[in-house]
Amino acid sequence: MKILIADAFDESLPGRLSPFGEVFSDMGRLGEAEVLLIRSKSKVTKEFLEGAPNLKLVIRGGVGLDNVDVEACRAKEIEVRNTPRASSVAVAELTMALMLAVPNRVIEGHVGIKEGKFLKKELKRTELFHKTLGLLGVGLIGTEVARRALAFGMRVVAHDHYIANHALAEMVEDDDELFAVSDFISIHLPLTNETKGMIDRHNIAKMKDGVVIINTARGKVIVEEDMAEALKSGKVRAYATDVFYSDPPDAASPLLSAPNVFMTPHIGGSSKENLLRIGDNVVDILRKWKR
Repeated sequence: MKILIADAFDESLPGRLSPFGEVFSDMGRLGEAEVLLIRSKSKVTKEFLEGAPNLKLVIRGGVGLDNVDVEACRAKEIEVRNTPRASSVAVAELTMALMLAVPNRVIEGHVGIKEGKFLKKELKRTELFHKTLGLLGVGLIGTEVARRALAFGMRVVAHDHYIANHALAEMVEDDDELFAVSDFISIHLPLTNETKGMIDRHNIAKMKDGVVIINTARGKVIVEEDMAEALKSGKVRAYATDVFYSDPPDAASPLLSAPNVFMTPHIGGSSKENLLRIGDNVVDILRKWKR
């Protein structure tokens, strides 16, 4: 078996995979690969697959498959797998970090001190306690966020087209009801035709004034221009995101110049522990895979 590791995984993974066959990371050898390991960077398109005539299995380390043309793989009888359970804790913890950073004025306080400004009186904090968190999507990651939010004394409501009842969150009838009651909204949706651009000016108008939106799902779930306008007007108090239209974001993105945007460089799944868990999942997939 020839295994091509195209993206960044834990450095121990090549050694762990060596019992299965030859492991390499040279993209020039794509044509030889029977198994391809990717994360977010590589895009497995129809054109990409034309250069991989021997490919039989694609493993995407992480949640979601929007960077893989699953239909094109299916047409070539290439199996596609991912590791959705591995990343839940890592992404949930980053979500909470972003959610805490905004009301606690962490970034402004840090930058102020670095600039010689001690903003003790100017920076007024608010708390998560007794605030309402709305989860758009309450699958594996959303559930882990709900667990942590409840520990902070938040009320957690959620809407998910595929889940009617949930042990940790109050399920609401639709997105509109969630928008109306939430002080914080955290996005945990896959990118589909239905979710692309759903956080636009029309839906933002349905939200509470001063809502805080956290996005650790997919950048294209929001309309950047509409979000920037809502931030300028104050309708949205802050937008904290780990995801963008592209990695890195385009220099022309309106979010880069909008006020009260807090950004991390798509590191939700990049914890050391998560990369090890992804490796465990990859090894398990290959152990059970039948060529």
